[in-house]
Amino acid sequence: MPTVSPAWSYTLHLSRDPRSPGIARSTLRSVLSAYRLGELAPTAELLASELLTNAHLHTDGPYALYIRPTVSGQLRLGVWDKDPTVPAGLGDGGARGAVPDGAAERGRGLALVRACADAWGASLLGGPGGASGGKVLWAECG
Repeated sequence: MPTVSPAWSYTLHLSRDPRSPGIARSTLRSVLSAYRLGELAPTAELLASELLTNAHLHTDGPYALYIRPTVSGQLRLGVWDKDPTVPAGLGDGGARGAVPDGAAERGRGLALVRACADAWGASLLGGPGGASGGKVLWAECG
């Protein structure tokens, strides 16, 4: 298992464009390659893709991808958006949440995050004057 030293972090601000999740995945691959963490790429890309797609489909504004190592040696990926609504099953870091039935065409993304991430969760962000600063959905792998 790779060791990630906590000396760096990246934030990629993304416009509301259907190409943004793909651009973010390419950026993630480049970052992982630069830090010789390529073996994390398949899982990290899956996690980032599901979180980015969730932000793109379920919010109406820009979003951002955060990439950083944790002190414990994991890689943490976070996706910020301005909507303060936390999807069921991701915010508590422990609940498994519902899995859609086999006929459902949507709803598997966060189930994949829960299945593939070593840890996951959500953080609500406060804005000036108590206004919502949105949320960050995050997942860790390593």
